[in-house]
Amino acid sequence: MKAIILKQFGGVENLSVSELPVPAVMGEEVLVKIKSISINPVDVKTRAGKGVSAVLKNDHPMILGWDLSGEIQTIGAAVTDFKTGDEVFGMVRFPQSGKVYAEYASVPASQLAKKPADITHEEAAAACLAALTAWQSLTINYKLKPGERVLIQAASGGVGHYAVQMAKYLGAYVIGTSSAANKDFVLSLGADEHIDYKAKPFETAAKNMDFVLDTIGGEYIERSLKTIRKGGTIISIPSGLNEHVKEKAAALGIQGFSTRVIPDKTNMQEMADLLERKIIMSYLQKIFPFNDMAGAHQQIESGHTVGKISLTV
Repeated sequence: MKAIILKQFGGVENLSVSELPVPAVMGEEVLVKIKSISINPVDVKTRAGKGVSAVLKNDHPMILGWDLSGEIQTIGAAVTDFKTGDEVFGMVRFPQSGKVYAEYASVPASQLAKKPADITHEEAAAACLAALTAWQSLTINYKLKPGERVLIQAASGGVGHYAVQMAKYLGAYVIGTSSAANKDFVLSLGADEHIDYKAKPFETAAKNMDFVLDTIGGEYIERSLKTIRKGGTIISIPSGLNEHVKEKAAALGIQGFSTRVIPDKTNMQEMADLLERKIIMSYLQKIFPFNDMAGAHQQIESGHTVGKISLTV
């Protein structure tokens, strides 16, 4: 099978297509013929030697990737939920090695859900790590209640565009930040208000927020805290850029958390349901061919991706 291996941490020139054996299937795994994969900022950071690179550094060959959609080819002896030919999608093994930059992957059946029939593989692959991050933030790490005021940073991005749709579904009043160029997109997702972060400081425009989902980190934590009512909550996602969020928030009488997405079968089934019912949609700025993984990484690295990108395998 074709696979894209990372020869060493660094630039996109270290990604190369190789021929490798199709992986074996263990008892609780299934072999998926991958139709599409999607990538996220963590892919780019890990390729560069940050992200979860410490977890993968001893992998040989090193194959990145966690989001996939495809068709089951082989069933492990202990698998009962799926059959050969089922179309499935999921975020697999994160933050361990997912190895989905390939034509086939052997993955835990417990981390997959059946793909809705009217959703493309590219749309399904996109709605994994980023969608799970948004959903777990809004329903598990914080239990969003109808009527609450929510601020979503980078609302036109991967996590952000799912979070806007989910927060509206859960009954919140949603304010989203982005550049003016993406205002119409953010409002089309259901946001009640849009803030152009380039035109004015968002902390002067958003006040008395019950909850902030920070997808940027760094100085955005301190600035976001200024928008939150006493007793409110902030969740900061970017690892390495959310240091001391708990302490900074607590000093102001606010709950502060950092979080990392985890694979979860129930949550993946919920993503399938939300997609099937058109409660959420995956906006794909661009679909790359598998052989242009470098281009896909460079697009994410630009920091200006609207929604998500996927690759067709």
